[in-house]
Amino acid sequence: MSFSQNALQHRALLISIRTPQQKEHEAEESLAELARLVTTLGFDVVGSQTQRQASTKRITVLGSGKLSELAKLTASQAAEFDEEEPTSDTFSTDVDDETLDELAQSELPFKTADVVVFDCDLSPSQLRNVETQLGVEVFDRTGIIIEIFSRHARTRTARLQVEIARLKYLTPRLRESHIGTKERQMGKGAGESALELDRRRVRDQLAELRRELISVQGQMQGRREKRSEHFCVALVGYTNAGKSSMMRALTGSEVLVENKLFATLDTTVRALQPETQPRILISDTVGFIKKLPHDLVASFHSTLEEAHDASLLLYVVDASDPSFRSQLAVVNEVMQEVGVDETPKILILNKSDNLTLQQQGELLEQYPDSIMMSTHNPLHISALHQKIVTISEKDMQDEQILVPYTANGIVGEIRSNMKVLAEEYGADGIAITVRASTIALERLHKLMQQKTK
Repeated sequence: MSFSQNALQHRALLISIRTPQQKEHEAEESLAELARLVTTLGFDVVGSQTQRQASTKRITVLGSGKLSELAKLTASQAAEFDEEEPTSDTFSTDVDDETLDELAQSELPFKTADVVVFDCDLSPSQLRNVETQLGVEVFDRTGIIIEIFSRHARTRTARLQVEIARLKYLTPRLRESHIGTKERQMGKGAGESALELDRRRVRDQLAELRRELISVQGQMQGRREKRSEHFCVALVGYTNAGKSSMMRALTGSEVLVENKLFATLDTTVRALQPETQPRILISDTVGFIKKLPHDLVASFHSTLEEAHDASLLLYVVDASDPSFRSQLAVVNEVMQEVGVDETPKILILNKSDNLTLQQQGELLEQYPDSIMMSTHNPLHISALHQKIVTISEKDMQDEQILVPYTANGIVGEIRSNMKVLAEEYGADGIAITVRASTIALERLHKLMQQKTK
């Protein structure tokens, strides 16, 4: 199982298996999302098929009749299948750029597909069985998501986390080559098949990656501890909700902004602009998605530590997306899983410029504590900036500090890390009234004791 470097040549046929536990609209939303995922990889989505099944556990995933039908759609020779075809309802869909998000039913003919992608997880044996029957590459949803993560990871931490998840996914899916099936290896590892050697190498590689990740995570924890005095705001939300655009608008940073799923995976931390005293830090975290592979949730736990350590969470949703409520539920579930559900949060109804005034009013009535905004509107960004500053100062306290003229560096320390409300020069020093957090004031008093000894 591998992805071609020239993915643009791939013509993908999407398969949805609707079980009794899944509602029709949920299946449609998930299939539309899968279409966006494979498009992110550069695949050309040529159509989709849906079949009702009691479960996704049968050895060939689908019934024999459906597999025969798919064999024709993939230009594969239809074969005889032993499995009895269950009672099912099916429909087919032709997808182009304009209807990608809707996946509306159509009687238009399919283009021939050379890749089949299932909107569920498949076991290694299921993948092999379906590939044998169809004669084309077959992928499941997890494989597609992991490939996207692999391509988009930039920092060392993200690459390590993704590679661990990728290897854990691929290990049970390693296959014996035709040559290696009957051959035995000589020397070290004698008696082991080529497949067994491959699996052992992967296990060794995983162990090395985990050791390196622990080291890198330790460095990340050190950087987070240095930022502990600052008020930190973490942007969290579904992928493609507009978090990166908001990050750019709030901080003026040149973060990557693309209309793609998982365009960025790496946590970025920047100061809120215009800069405040004390500084407020904004972090952009990895986006979420439905059916996010468990290994990826686990491997990105350290990335989500930015949210865990945050003083405030901004839950960013694309309010113009009809499915944003179910997306928000996914975010809430994952954030609860990593233990940050008690952190103060604000719901940001983003992309309001795509809504009518009536739609905006209805959403604000439904979510009265939310903020309706668009990252393209400077007035909205300014209002959010002020909201963040106000919240950051809520738990601060005002204190007057007498700084002796002999205490070198103290005034600079205060001006760099605290909000100065007033200054008065006297005979014994400078009386400075500041607004700061308890932690910052305690550290300042210790520093002054050292300077005045």
